[in-house]
Amino acid sequence: MSENTFLDSAKDLSQAKILVVDDQSINTEFLCGILEDDYLVIVANSGRDAIRLCNEMVPDLVILDVVMPELDGLETCRILKSEANTRDIPIIFVTAVSDQDSENDCWEAGGIDFLNKPVNPLTLHHRVRAQLTIKLQSDLLRDLAYMDGLTHIYNRRYFEDYYSKQLAHADRNSEDLSILLIDIDFFKQYNDKYGHLEGDHCLKSVATALKSVLMRPLDIVVRYGGEEFICVLPATGIDAARTMAQKIQGAIKELNIPHFASDTRRLTISIGIACYRRGQENAEALINRADKLLYQAKSEGRNRFCS
Repeated sequence: MSENTFLDSAKDLSQAKILVVDDQSINTEFLCGILEDDYLVIVANSGRDAIRLCNEMVPDLVILDVVMPELDGLETCRILKSEANTRDIPIIFVTAVSDQDSENDCWEAGGIDFLNKPVNPLTLHHRVRAQLTIKLQSDLLRDLAYMDGLTHIYNRRYFEDYYSKQLAHADRNSEDLSILLIDIDFFKQYNDKYGHLEGDHCLKSVATALKSVLMRPLDIVVRYGGEEFICVLPATGIDAARTMAQKIQGAIKELNIPHFASDTRRLTISIGIACYRRGQENAEALINRADKLLYQAKSEGRNRFCS
């Protein structure tokens, strides 16, 4: 990595999200007071709340108290490490117990580090920054492998890994999952008319527009191949997926890209929407169903979605 990359990485640390978990408000206030000037800090007062927040907003780091009622920190950590959506979040334990067995329990539960109470503010700062730096550099390396070089969104390699994990999560938790298979209408004619440089610019613009619509942390858009894109929408039923398709088509319309071969004289897309049928189909079958619905949208005149 270049020096500039590392400088950019350091700047990005200020946007890191840290989840502080403790059932005692005096402890969360103390930890937040140390960290909130440098990071985005969120608070949870129980293990259950921590798990919910980790799934909703995927923090960059969790600072987790060990001793809590109902669901203690060790069990909370084990649950987070067992789920595909949360297993990669680094967890620093905070504990008042410093014997060897307690330390071993923290490591075995999946913690990346631990701090003893009372917490030394300077030590906390250094430990947090070190773990965030490691995570950020790991994320940068992952992005190099998983990002499409042209559009700078996820590539098919990332999709295959992420999609299988999200389907497994949907099965375990009896949740919905929808996918949107998207194709740019008459893209070959666009390339032929305007040239491949303009075609590349068009792909970048479409990718940016698609990404701008997906607001939830677990929703992703992928360049599936050529002029095809696919969106994975965890915990999303068919009605919400249709709403998302409408928003996406609106975002493409706002681009207002001229296209001589389109009936609207503007660039449009077609979308096939499929919601996972648990127990009735596998990962490949769901994609095949979305592909058939995309073909239907195209055969019915394009610039529309079918579900």
